[in-house]
Amino acid sequence: MSSRTAFIAGAFVFVLGAAGLAAALFQLQGAGQTATQASSVGGPFTLVDQDGATVTEAALKGKPHIVFFGFTHCPDICPTALFDITQVLDAMGPDASKAGALFVTVDPGRDTPEAMKAYLSAFSPLIHGLTGTQEQVDAMVKAYKVYAKKQPLEGGDYTMDHTAVVYLMDKNGAFVAPLNLKRPPQEVAEEVRSYT
Repeated sequence: MSSRTAFIAGAFVFVLGAAGLAAALFQLQGAGQTATQASSVGGPFTLVDQDGATVTEAALKGKPHIVFFGFTHCPDICPTALFDITQVLDAMGPDASKAGALFVTVDPGRDTPEAMKAYLSAFSPLIHGLTGTQEQVDAMVKAYKVYAKKQPLEGGDYTMDHTAVVYLMDKNGAFVAPLNLKRPPQEVAEEVRSYT
């Protein structure tokens, strides 16, 4: 084989490879990303939302979700995270309807559906608050590897120590990674959008 023939053959193989790669990338672009490996985070749950409707893990199927655990009496971390999530959903524009967001209480004794509804009225209407019995909440907390513990305060009141991780779940309901909200909302929005 002459060097010219070898060059042409090599170029042909390169072009075929590049075309195959482009086709694969095009297919991935339309399909949306999913979690790259199995995770032990997540699992079955049965809770109720702020309107009293039953919500299970099936609600996570079909679109990516941002999931955050907290409580309505939280002085700073929870409202800050919910404000940041609201900004991300706003930055997604019309694509926000292709994603979901859940605020799961770790304090079901105080966080009734009515309390959740009043609290979430200050944030994006796309954020759904979840509560339930202590046992139901404990089951989801355990499934998501969340730390939550009641801490007594003076005067008989209490607060909750809890995990402040924001979870990104893919459209199959699988855990992707912690979602870093310490970035510009548009940047986080693009990450969430890539899983739609």
